[in-house]
Amino acid sequence: MAFTWLVVVLATILAIHNYQIIGTANAAVGIGVNYGMVGDNLPPSTEVINMYKQYNIPNMRLFDPNPNALSAVKGTQISLSLGVRNEDVPSIASSQAGADAWFTTNVQPYVGAVNIAYITLGNEIVPSEFAGSILGAMQNLQNTLTTHQLTNIKLTTVISMATLASSYPPSTGAFTPAAAAVMKGILGFLSQNQSPLMLNVYPYFAYASDPTDIRLDYAQFTAPGPVVHDGNLSYQNLFDAMVDAVFWAMESLGFNNVGLVVSESGWPSAGNGNMTTPALASVYNKNYLQHITSGVGTPKRPGGILGGYIFAMFNEDQKPAGVEQNWGLFTPDMKPVYPVFG
Repeated sequence: MAFTWLVVVLATILAIHNYQIIGTANAAVGIGVNYGMVGDNLPPSTEVINMYKQYNIPNMRLFDPNPNALSAVKGTQISLSLGVRNEDVPSIASSQAGADAWFTTNVQPYVGAVNIAYITLGNEIVPSEFAGSILGAMQNLQNTLTTHQLTNIKLTTVISMATLASSYPPSTGAFTPAAAAVMKGILGFLSQNQSPLMLNVYPYFAYASDPTDIRLDYAQFTAPGPVVHDGNLSYQNLFDAMVDAVFWAMESLGFNNVGLVVSESGWPSAGNGNMTTPALASVYNKNYLQHITSGVGTPKRPGGILGGYIFAMFNEDQKPAGVEQNWGLFTPDMKPVYPVFG
């Protein structure tokens, strides 16, 4: 999880002061959970997969092709979003042989046994030194999938709100020049291949950066009525406002037919005083789950949110101290931090 987009949020605050899938047979529908592994005390992957089944969590996101996790998910009905490490994107983009090699190692052994819905080329690498490689990597890997008759696996990438130069009001949503330079080609690929874009959305960070101007109920889906008005659209929660800013940014580049999957969202249960309690985290994630599975979408794009994932399965002790270690739905001993599922 990268937090550089917080700069965008702070700039926005100063200015304020103020379930369906496109064309995929096996794609993730509804809610899922990110399976992060930055911890030295986490349970074996076989036990983690059993937890997904026990709590009826239908979708899983992996940040990289971890062999233990991929082996453990074999033969289940879990729909998987499989990540490509940021540093591996350039080698896949460099040649068709590079894409074929990545596929042979990380996908081919699991074909027919693992329900791979998405392969994500990088996580929050727009903009970065690797961003220019994403489109080429998508094109080469798409050729590989086509050769193996696996075109039901959709290729995409994961961006954060840091790609936006403006996001308030949502109708002003626009990519930064650096992001726009690569996003136009990426969106063209996604549109042509009927694949969604993935987006990490964290209302918590906006609220935590200025709880005076950003209402807690607006950040937690609990506001009793509209809080923000933008033309003829009204926003009762910050999540929708953030997502719609990205829809507008995509439209500004000429793409109004690309859906979004929310690749990460959540609320930490500790690490920042009374802004991060198990009660607040439970409220946010239950409401987020309900919002995603309802299929209602956003004010601008009804039905446009094509599923979402909660961040994350576990509290991970090898992340930086503070909120970073406290995003998990479960402790490493597999006990719920607070109730969300079941």
